[in-house]
Amino acid sequence: MAVGVCVFHAVTLWGQEFSASDAVGKSSFLDNKERIVNFGLKGGFTSALFLVPELTVNGLGIEEVQNNYRIGYFGSIFMRINFGRHFLQPEMSYNVNRCDITFDKPLSGDELTDPFSQEASISSDIHSIDIPVIYGYNFIKQGAYSLGVFGGPKIRYILAKQSKVDFQNFDVEDIHETLRPFNICVTMGVAVTISRVFFDFRYDIGLHNMSKRITYLPSAENEGSPQGDKAGISFKRRDNVLSFSLGVFF
Repeated sequence: MAVGVCVFHAVTLWGQEFSASDAVGKSSFLDNKERIVNFGLKGGFTSALFLVPELTVNGLGIEEVQNNYRIGYFGSIFMRINFGRHFLQPEMSYNVNRCDITFDKPLSGDELTDPFSQEASISSDIHSIDIPVIYGYNFIKQGAYSLGVFGGPKIRYILAKQSKVDFQNFDVEDIHETLRPFNICVTMGVAVTISRVFFDFRYDIGLHNMSKRITYLPSAENEGSPQGDKAGISFKRRDNVLSFSLGVFF
């Protein structure tokens, strides 16, 4: 009987020890993201908005511009350095931002007799390498779950050869926009983390004009005429980008 009691107590203690060890193992897996340094991958979709402080066509300024949103995409690698509830996260991503703007083109010359305005458009597919460095704070943090906000500067390098800008229904030909290769933005957002998986929503704000210059050739009918001299284009724009991403910590 004494032997049976001893065996029973030994089995009970072994079971309790195994359960505790198993719980610790699960907790360790869930809290793996709490290491001082984490690496990860993420990807997602973007929606770009162009703010146009200046657009002149045919010597006249355009007051109203319509943004027609198109979905872009990106992929990113990052490193996160954790300091309790705080973290610092440098990233590098490949981005494709797409947006069309349309507007009523100013009429001039013989076109003034036409009662209907003419619509012109600028379509942009901009490829870039983005390097943000963000600081974040998890104001809710419990076990494997956290909710935080973040923000910081971002440097964007535009890939001119991969990018494409198309001008439609202008009074000049062979229009080409040269984009500034380096641009500075501010990014801010919110992130939700569940174990090793996280979602984040962010908004990027362009801080300066990304269009360096516009070159073109006068159309055949306007070449050498005063009308052709006035048919130029002056274009300044900043891009703001809303993005959603899904990522994982290694």
